[in-house]
Amino acid sequence: MQYEQSASLPEPDELSAEHSARVSQHIRNRIKEAGGRISFAEFMHEALYAPGLGYYSAGSSKLGADGDFVTAPEVSSMFGRVLARQSMEVLGQIEGGEVLEIGAGSGKLAVDMLRAFEDLSALPEVYNILEVSADLEDRQRRRLRKELPHLVERVRWLTGLPQEFDGLIVANEVLDAMPVERFVRRDSGLLQCCVALEAEKFAWAQIEAPDRLVSAVVAIEADTGQTLADGYTSEVSLAAPLWVADLAGCLRHGAVFLFDYGLSQREYYAPDRLEGWLRCHFRHHAHNDPLINAGIQDLTSWVDFSAIAGAAVDSGLEILGFQTQSQFLMGGGLEIEMRDFTEMPLQQQIELSGQIKTLTLPGEMGENFKCLALGRGEIDSPSAFQFADRTQTL
Repeated sequence: MQYEQSASLPEPDELSAEHSARVSQHIRNRIKEAGGRISFAEFMHEALYAPGLGYYSAGSSKLGADGDFVTAPEVSSMFGRVLARQSMEVLGQIEGGEVLEIGAGSGKLAVDMLRAFEDLSALPEVYNILEVSADLEDRQRRRLRKELPHLVERVRWLTGLPQEFDGLIVANEVLDAMPVERFVRRDSGLLQCCVALEAEKFAWAQIEAPDRLVSAVVAIEADTGQTLADGYTSEVSLAAPLWVADLAGCLRHGAVFLFDYGLSQREYYAPDRLEGWLRCHFRHHAHNDPLINAGIQDLTSWVDFSAIAGAAVDSGLEILGFQTQSQFLMGGGLEIEMRDFTEMPLQQQIELSGQIKTLTLPGEMGENFKCLALGRGEIDSPSAFQFADRTQTL
């Protein structure tokens, strides 16, 4: 997600403020029912996914100029077109292989990939979309009917993972939205960050960490060969490895492409990263206070790709490659997609150049965003990863 760091946030409009008040009351009720506090992971889950209320469950605009952030497919169709080329390499090795996109957002990536598949005479029989938000599913359906009416019959919406799947699974910026536990390492032990109430407002509280969280942090310290300093604050996703195991459980033959902003475990828990990777996005502004604007701002955490890779291997998947988004695009066919650049009108050249810079430059999306490719069965590593593979850093 692209965002602008800002010390001051715009005021929510009246309707947004009213919705946030309803979400806040819902979470306050949950806190009171739980005896006065809930874990931050529970707070994050309710703020994002509470039915009919959470950020991803209610009907507000999240993506693009009118939303809170911009994803790679929204920046340029080139992202989807290159991804389609790499997807073809996987699907070409699987008889009857399908595509499964998890969390399709506005539907932009699905449109771009289907167009590219059609241009390359490589349309899969079925393009599946797993979408938990009824509002987003409706937006996706309307977009596909408008932009690709002749291909919409190939698209099938799912509410859960299929029991058995052959083909390619794509998840762009899904992992970062999974609830995380926040913790503080003390010399005396580990503390779990919770959310409580002070005068009916959300406030941080710390309690002795439960065994599951302690085990996760101790494992991180063992894997990185360091004991986190007194006062070190960060996050760990206990949900993400379980989600990866679910993916592995449904994938019979094929590959998984996971795109997100993240790091290796050693970078994630570097000694100088004392306050973690939790970020909030509201109207294209980034800030570090997740306890405000409940239900109307996005809550995310950068991804520990070493943990994801480890969970994948433990679940029987193979690591096919790991690299930055810039490397994936440049090694995956961006040059081919740009071959007609000089023949484009000048204004189109200027616009496309700006889009490519956003997708590939280190100061933009190019370096922070990564792609982790996983596979099961006889699947050759996609050609993009021959350009620059960083698997050894995981």
